[in-house]
Amino acid sequence: MSTTPETTLLEKVTSLCKRRGFIFPSAEIYGGFRSTYDYGPLGALMLRNVKNAWWKSMVQMRDDIVGIDAAILSPPAIWAASGHLETFTDPLVDCKNCHERWREDKIDGVCPKCGSTELTEARAFNLMFKTQAGPVADEGATAYLRPETAQGMFTNFSNVLSTSRKKPPFGIAQIGKSFRNEITPGNYVFRTREFEQMEMEYFVPPADAEEWYRYWIQQRYQWYLDLGIPADQLRLLEHDAADLSHYSKGTTDVEYLFPWGFDELEGIANRGDYDLSAHTAASGVKLEYFDQGTNERYTPWVIEPAAGATRAMMAFLLSAYHEDEVEGEVRTVLRLNWNLAPYQIAVLPLSKKPELESVSREVLAKLQPHFMVDYDVTQSIGKRYRRQDEVGTPLCITVDFDSLEDRAVTIRDRDTTEQTRIKIDDLLHEIWNRTTPA
Repeated sequence: MSTTPETTLLEKVTSLCKRRGFIFPSAEIYGGFRSTYDYGPLGALMLRNVKNAWWKSMVQMRDDIVGIDAAILSPPAIWAASGHLETFTDPLVDCKNCHERWREDKIDGVCPKCGSTELTEARAFNLMFKTQAGPVADEGATAYLRPETAQGMFTNFSNVLSTSRKKPPFGIAQIGKSFRNEITPGNYVFRTREFEQMEMEYFVPPADAEEWYRYWIQQRYQWYLDLGIPADQLRLLEHDAADLSHYSKGTTDVEYLFPWGFDELEGIANRGDYDLSAHTAASGVKLEYFDQGTNERYTPWVIEPAAGATRAMMAFLLSAYHEDEVEGEVRTVLRLNWNLAPYQIAVLPLSKKPELESVSREVLAKLQPHFMVDYDVTQSIGKRYRRQDEVGTPLCITVDFDSLEDRAVTIRDRDTTEQTRIKIDDLLHEIWNRTTPA
């Protein structure tokens, strides 16, 4: 992380994200739309990489977890059974002086905008987005945008159980959009009304729930370390009994040291049998597992690691941001993990002359089937290196006039700035040796 004051780090990363095409304010040409963001060319690539890294860890590399993609729109019955219609609320207060609205639990009895202590009594505010499905706006057409991806995995428990032929312990994973009508969104993309979640529901025999709960806490903590966040910027925070959600037998958060302090990246919860039992009671469909070995029928307990894809991306950007000095000049560099960087490689012809571009295009074609590659011919080579450093590209490959004779190129490393001459025919082998691509 940068050695500059933490109060400015968020501003620097926010500026870089806008300037280099990671994140744009949504509907900016119309003055913007509060707390919504569009992911630009580099942001879309990085966000996809974050999700791919999670999917690889949680699904691809395991034989006990399968994935689904459930619907975003859903009927009220699901949310009544899950408790969201009744309990998914925040305490809302209004400032009588400036009329701003705030979450009561996030302010200390004082309006953050004007300093007034004249606040209304708190009232429950449901965070779900309510809409109408179909042409007639009546009660039978009511639908909700999901506030979490979890319920689609619970309601599909029997479908997945029968089609995948898994048995507890096994998991169902999902990545997708969720929507919460936050009273006070803020801190850039940390808290927004539209966001992406990476969630997994792990169904276990009740007697094994505590063991699996502890297992997933360590697995998920290690994932962030493996992708480059330093240990001193992470911590595990176990919730006190008084702070647990109504369904939780235990919850631990993986927290990251954001510029405003430690805050949640991911929650790992032991949800007991609350969800499957609630949907069984409401639907009349038994969501159980029958163990033929023991002739026992039971409702599995659930361990849930639930992470925010956009929050994770923000943490990776903040922890990767560095300022150092190269050849007497201050350099901004994103030291992103290879698997997260928007571009793994940039191909840079030394000039726009056709003979150089021809070889450069040959190199580009060799690399594109394996990596995400940028191709840049604009400005001096030094400025192009700085641009690639700033967006986190681990390797730059320069094609120069000697390449026409020796059929070799120069590989420059982002972090060390060291340069190595490599034959074009050996290029792929060299890159595979240097990196651990996803």
